[in-house]
Amino acid sequence: MAEHSTRFHGPETQEAFLADRTKFFGSFINASVGTSIFLILLLVGMGVFLL
Repeated sequence: MAEHSTRFHGPETQEAFLADRTKFFGSFINASVGTSIFLILLLVGMGVFLL
């Protein structure tokens, strides 16, 4: 049975690295904005229903 290397050395080129970082940053921003919106709606909802 052949063995395969499971090590990941990262993107091969500078352009691939930049694309990978840009994709990660975009996902991070989307998750942060989504969480912020959810928390704002939760707090507004609590304020409305607890009064």
